[in-house]
Amino acid sequence: MSSGGLGGLNKSPNGVVIGCVQLQLPVVTTKSDLAAQTDRIVKMVGKARRNLGTMDLVIFPEYSLHGLSMCTDPDIMCRLDGPEVAAFRAACVEHKIWGCFSIMEYNPEGNPYNTGLIIDETGKIVLYYRKLHPWIPVEPWEPGNVGIPVCDGPKGCKLALIICHDGMFPEMARECAYKGAEIMIRTAGYTAPIRNSWRFTNQANSFQNLMVTANVCMCGSDGDFDSMGEGMIVNFDGEVLSHGYSGRPDEIITAEVRPDLVREARIHWGVENNIYQFGHRGYVAVKGGATDCPYTFMKDLVNGQWNLPWGDDVVHKDGASCGFGPPTREYKGEEPTPKMPD
Repeated sequence: MSSGGLGGLNKSPNGVVIGCVQLQLPVVTTKSDLAAQTDRIVKMVGKARRNLGTMDLVIFPEYSLHGLSMCTDPDIMCRLDGPEVAAFRAACVEHKIWGCFSIMEYNPEGNPYNTGLIIDETGKIVLYYRKLHPWIPVEPWEPGNVGIPVCDGPKGCKLALIICHDGMFPEMARECAYKGAEIMIRTAGYTAPIRNSWRFTNQANSFQNLMVTANVCMCGSDGDFDSMGEGMIVNFDGEVLSHGYSGRPDEIITAEVRPDLVREARIHWGVENNIYQFGHRGYVAVKGGATDCPYTFMKDLVNGQWNLPWGDDVVHKDGASCGFGPPTREYKGEEPTPKMPD
């Protein structure tokens, strides 16, 4: 299935053309592997530009640089001012395209961060995000602590980025929309057992928030794991505009999306304008609708009193089942976003 305009070949004046790269899953264990994979990604930016001259934004999956080893070796962790990010910035400039990239970022205070970057066509890092919800108990990454940022994107659209498991929590997509995002990117390394959950959560995230979502996983095998590709670009009404059914590594799934129609729907829809109506319950019956918070889970979380009825019986409460020792550090809470390199 493809969007109107043949997946972006025939671009409308208000359209934003997105490309989701189902990148071949790599094996990265050394600095030389990291350098080679960086070069591969840079070359794929060039392929994206040559593949579709109308493309505004190319999206690479989570783990596109590091693979799925979960290795936290400092020798292959990245820094914002390091050569990998510099290469991504240069590629966006060379090919005059926006890009979304994944790095595992060195953290001197503890475990690395699973970080996502959006870089504009001038090479500026315009969005910096640390994954809020690592896929536990499998992933060792430090939980994100810079919130969920939103930035101005191509054609003046509003962009947000979440990573993989983040998208299984409806609160994440709602936060993106609440902060104004018209297009939410979801990058992932998911493997085949998650395929159905991936599909219906991508559609739900779009529909529940009147928001386009652009979603893509790694693809192919590294000899141990099989990532599924599954590039999905979903319209604000939940319709799938483009979908990488084939699971072909390095295929770029494309579609043209219309942020102007997102804005129109959010203003003019009555029935199913859920992102507005969530905060104005029953406005037909009461003036302005009810604007209280009737949700116990929200109140308890804010007050540090989260307590599931079955919480004491939960089996997995650390990473022991996946070979990680019990952590000893406490979470410090939200921190300022670090200064971006010039």
